Amino acid sequence: MEALIPVINKLQDVFNTVGADIIQLPQIAVVGTQSSGKSSVLESLVGRDLLPRGTGIVTRRPLILQLVHVDPGDVRKNDEIGRAAEEWGKFLHTKNKVYIDFDEIRQEIENETERISGNNKGISDEPIHLKIFSPHVVNLTLVDLPGITKVPVGDQPKDIELQIRDLILKHISNPNCIILAVTAANTDMATSEALKVAREVDPDGRRTLAVVTKLDLMDAGTDAMDVLMGRVIPVKLGLIGVVNRSQLDINNKKSVADAIRDEHAFLQKKYPSLANRNGTKYLARTLNRLLMHHIRDCLPELKTRINVLAAQYQSLLSSYGEPVEDQSATLLQLITKFATEYCNTIEGTAKYIETAELCGGARICYIFHETFGRTLESVDPLGGLSTIDILTAIRNATGPRPSLFVPEVSFELLVKKQVKRLEEPSLRCVELVHEEMQRIIQHCSNYSTQELQRFPKLHEAIVEVVTSLLRKRLPITNEMVHNLVAIELAYINTKHPDFADACGVMNNNIEEQRRNRMRELPTAVSRDKVSAAGAQGEQDATGTWRGMLKKGEEAPGSGPGSPLKGAVNLLDVPVPVARKLSSREQRDCEVIERLIKSYFLIVRKNIQDSVPKAVMHFLVNHVKDSLQSELVGQLYKSGLLNDLLTESEDMAQRRKEAADMLQALQKASQVIAEIRETHLW
Repeated sequence: MEALIPVINKLQDVFNTVGADIIQLPQIAVVGTQSSGKSSVLESLVGRDLLPRGTGIVTRRPLILQLVHVDPGDVRKNDEIGRAAEEWGKFLHTKNKVYIDFDEIRQEIENETERISGNNKGISDEPIHLKIFSPHVVNLTLVDLPGITKVPVGDQPKDIELQIRDLILKHISNPNCIILAVTAANTDMATSEALKVAREVDPDGRRTLAVVTKLDLMDAGTDAMDVLMGRVIPVKLGLIGVVNRSQLDINNKKSVADAIRDEHAFLQKKYPSLANRNGTKYLARTLNRLLMHHIRDCLPELKTRINVLAAQYQSLLSSYGEPVEDQSATLLQLITKFATEYCNTIEGTAKYIETAELCGGARICYIFHETFGRTLESVDPLGGLSTIDILTAIRNATGPRPSLFVPEVSFELLVKKQVKRLEEPSLRCVELVHEEMQRIIQHCSNYSTQELQRFPKLHEAIVEVVTSLLRKRLPITNEMVHNLVAIELAYINTKHPDFADACGVMNNNIEEQRRNRMRELPTAVSRDKVSAAGAQGEQDATGTWRGMLKKGEEAPGSGPGSPLKGAVNLLDVPVPVARKLSSREQRDCEVIERLIKSYFLIVRKNIQDSVPKAVMHFLVNHVKDSLQSELVGQLYKSGLLNDLLTESEDMAQRRKEAADMLQALQKASQVIAEIRETHLW
């Protein structure tokens, strides 16, 4: 299993080449407060001084430190100074440059930190990648994070504590990360900030290892026996104590190897029963063992994650398409595909079917049968007509002579007025269908033909051509719908079979009502006389102006004396006023209302059937049939090829990034496959 850690390092290298952090690889994150001894612990694990030192925040960017064990005879040469060494380092950002001077490594860390984070003690979440090759290290991957702080100093931002906390949580929230919580022995373990933040993401402590530093700096008369035995704060992965170099030791250039020897002597003297389970060497072996087991547990999920991402990036790369070689063929292919997808969306056979809302042909059908149909049905056949309006129309149609029957002219006049009201919803139906066909353009661009996103100018040109075609067909369709209503207004067909049937039923009802009234009269009275008297009474009431005079009032000019006595101004037009209608007036109005309603329903049925047909023929089907030829005629021109097939500025870069990521994922998949073949997993 020892070979598992180099495998993870190899995977890390693969993903470093594409600068991606999409795979959460197993690693160890070092968490602690400022001056808790984090840097000393890391340097003890490396065996060399390589980290920047100072007061306040020194680690201001995550440092991903990969320790790679090499054979003692394996050396590397620095070509710049012509010297070889058995321990060397390499930074990701300096490519293949080899560092054999660890002071130079420290200086490069400081320079790279200031390059991104500046020199004002600010922090950045962009990591520095460093590999250390040495025969004195065990295979490990460590992440050194900024120390937890409470109070901003100098030019630090006011929310520095929150920034550092978010940065730490970003790394330790990774379920594949082991948390190395560093706490100084001369502080109260119950108030350890490192353990507190670790517990937030790992409440069970299954991936947290505690390290107690500065065992030699505890107050006189006290020791860390209870802490090291886990009696104060129990941690499932264990708790290991170490002794750091003091600042005086560092100033005096005390080597890490000498410090480890002194540490061993201190533990043997102060904690003899625990010496073999504490110290830097035991910490390195423990971390190596934990990381190997953790890698083994994470590999199945890691393999699945890599395969899923590889499939996603393969699909993404396919959507970007290959670089254009034959411009004519590519343009024709894209035009044809768009036209096909546009028509398929109308027909309901598109590859991408919308599930959130109605789209394309389904929405057009909804407009025809739900929106338009219900709107027509809501139109009242007698809406806007009062009884006085009908009575006035009847009188106007009779001219100067009183009529014996209801004039047909009044019926035609009124029914045309009502039929005209069907034109507005019909034109609105055309407008709604036009809007939906405009929306289909965007639908095809977003879902069906993503290749068009590669060529923004071609996309704009296609949208303009289709929009122009729809714009040209709109007035033609409107004119046809207007004519459909005009046709109905041009000839009122009172011989229509449905209308004739309605008139027959209505006449029968009227005759039946007359007979019922006759039956109710006294039998002693002659029906003929009653009929005559009734007719004469109605004529006096409605046919002559004498019926309008009060009883006992003389007619103008009929009395003794001058014929102008009581003259009426004939220029005064009588204004209709609300009054009780006579039986004949009531009957005439009812006849007209029934005729209007009957004929209006016939016309409404015709309009409800003919308008969708007209819209389909003049707008929808015409656009479907002519779209391909219109696009080819407008765009398939040699002078436009270069301009239309110019890719967006970032498309080539995105294609390269997707290809690199796909290649990295494929390499990672091969690495994991090698693990299975060598029975490491």
